[in-house]
Amino acid sequence: MVALLSAALAGCSGRSAPTKPGQALANVNGEEITVLQLNEEIQRAGIPATRQPDASKQLLQALIDRELLEHAATQEKLDRDPKVMGAIERARSLIVAQAYMQKRLANVAKPTPAEVEEYYKAHPDYFDKRKQFSMDQLVIAGSDLTPEVRKAADSARSLEEVAVWLDAHGIKYGRAQITRSTADLNPALAKKLLAMPKGQLFSVREGERAMMLSIAEVREAPVPLNVATPQIAQYLLTRKHKEVAAAEVDRLREGARIEYLNKELALDARAAPASLANPRGTDAGDAGRAGKAVAPAAGTASGTGPAAMPETAPARTTGAGTPDAAAVDRGVAGLK
Repeated sequence: MVALLSAALAGCSGRSAPTKPGQALANVNGEEITVLQLNEEIQRAGIPATRQPDASKQLLQALIDRELLEHAATQEKLDRDPKVMGAIERARSLIVAQAYMQKRLANVAKPTPAEVEEYYKAHPDYFDKRKQFSMDQLVIAGSDLTPEVRKAADSARSLEEVAVWLDAHGIKYGRAQITRSTADLNPALAKKLLAMPKGQLFSVREGERAMMLSIAEVREAPVPLNVATPQIAQYLLTRKHKEVAAAEVDRLREGARIEYLNKELALDARAAPASLANPRGTDAGDAGRAGKAVAPAAGTASGTGPAAMPETAPARTTGAGTPDAAAVDRGVAGLK
C-alpha cells in the first residue's frame, strides 16, 4: 500500500529527504506529513481499496488541518495545560497497555471444530432445540399499571379484553408484536414461558413503562451446526481472549509490589480487579469481567437472526415496547 500511495500522490511534496519515516506528502509549518501517516489513517477508517485513491486526498487534507490546529494550540501553549497533559498521558498509557495485551493474545489458538461442536451440543436451547415465541403486547405508562388495571387484567381472558377495558377507561396504550427465542432469554425465563399455555397473560414493568403480554405461538426454530459455527467460534475465541487477558493481569499483579497509600481505595480481598487492557478495543474492564460477552448470533431458515446468549447474560432490549430478559423475569406476574 505504501508504494501504491506513493505513486498515487506523487507530486504532493517536493522534499526528497523527509525527517519522518516514509515519503513526505506535505509540509505544514515545517512539519512533514508522510505516507505512513496517511496509510495509518486509511487503515483506521477501514476504507476499501477501490475507494482509497479518492479517500487519500480527503484524508491528507484532514491530516493537514489537524497539523494546523495542533500548531495553533502549541503556539498558545495548550499542550502544557494540565488537563491536556493528563489526557495525553492517559492515551499513551492505554495504547501501550493494549499493545502489550495484543502481543500476548496473538498466539491464542482459535477454537477447534471439536470445541465448537461441544459448545453447540451443550446449549441445545440456543441451537438444535431452539424454540421461538411470538407474543402480542400492550404498552402503557408505568404509572397506569394500577391495582385496578391489574384486577381487570386478572379477570380478562385475552389481551384484546384488556385493550377494550383500557379504551373504556381512557388509558392510552400502544400495541406491538414481538418475537423472542430460547436463545434470546435466560434459561429460567425461557422455562417459565414454555410452561405457559397459549394466550396466558403476564405483565412486565420496566422503568417508566409497563407491558402486558400474551404468547400467541411457540414454534420450533432449530439452528444447524454449520450455520452456527462461525458465530460460536468467534464467541469462544473472545472468551479465550478474556480468560488469557485476566490471567495475565493476575500474573502481573502477583509479581508486583502494590502499596495503597489511601487505604480506603484498596479493594476488598474478595473483589476481583478489572483488567487494565482490552484486547478488542472496547471498555478496558471487559476483558476481566465475567458474564459480559454476548454469545453468537445464529441465522434461521426464515431469515431471522436472534442472538444466542451465554448462561449469565440477560437478553438485550431491541427497541420500544420490547422487554429484556431480566425485566421479564422480574415482572412475570401470571395474570390470569
